[in-house]
Amino acid sequence: MSATGSTGPADTGRLRSAEAIDAARAEGRPALVGYLPVGYPDLPGSIDAARTLIDHGADVIELGLPYSDPVMDGPVIQRAAGAALAGGTRTRHVLEAVEALSGRGAAILVMSYWNPVLAHGTDAFARDLAGAGGAGVITPDLIPDEGADWIAASEEHGVDRVFLVAPSSPADRLSYVVSQTRGFVYAASTMGVTGTRSSVSDATEGLVARTRAAGAERVCVGLGVSTGEQAAQVGAYADGVIVGSAFVRALLEAERGDLAPLAATVDDLRGGIDRARQGVAP
Repeated sequence: MSATGSTGPADTGRLRSAEAIDAARAEGRPALVGYLPVGYPDLPGSIDAARTLIDHGADVIELGLPYSDPVMDGPVIQRAAGAALAGGTRTRHVLEAVEALSGRGAAILVMSYWNPVLAHGTDAFARDLAGAGGAGVITPDLIPDEGADWIAASEEHGVDRVFLVAPSSPADRLSYVVSQTRGFVYAASTMGVTGTRSSVSDATEGLVARTRAAGAERVCVGLGVSTGEQAAQVGAYADGVIVGSAFVRALLEAERGDLAPLAATVDDLRGGIDRARQGVAP
């Protein structure tokens, strides 16, 4: 198995992140990875929003588990996730959302800070996520050096574990993170928090190249991509383009229940994805 592959004893036919990214690659394009927090504007509404992402071309969905101390989230995501948390969204609701979305044609992952996973129980979280049809977990504040229990649980239950690398990561660090990751490596385009930006860091392409040189088969870029033009730029060299704040903003600025602005945002980003490698053979 490769360093960023995805197999495991509990693999029950769930669509895995590697499979979704590889399917996009076979079409000659990067994957579109979309983030939304569970519970905003409420649980059914967040599930409908995620379905909109899938129906308009997202290949991988990241479902955010709202947390009280979101140190890596920008103001847009903090606002929506804070409202979800205040509305009573908890881990069990995230698992319900995973189950509701599994089987619709996209790989379903959870994006979570480590404390909620720990509170649920490391092994129990991996088991329950796999049982709900989830592909894996992105843990932005957990480094593999401190994740032995999670690594063991994810192996036991066949759950992808996605760790992050940054422009400041040296070669030996990249190699270590890649060796512990399953599914894809999340390349943070900047050292800052999430949020839309007018441009994506020039260091990002080099980070992707260095991460591949360290052994990664799939590298997806996040933090800052908000337009179709940026998606085309990043998608020219990344295996996946991760978008969060642009989608959340579309929900925040729309009338409750109006998913048309979100659909239009997905269409713009997917258009950029489809333009990313025009004229380049898959």
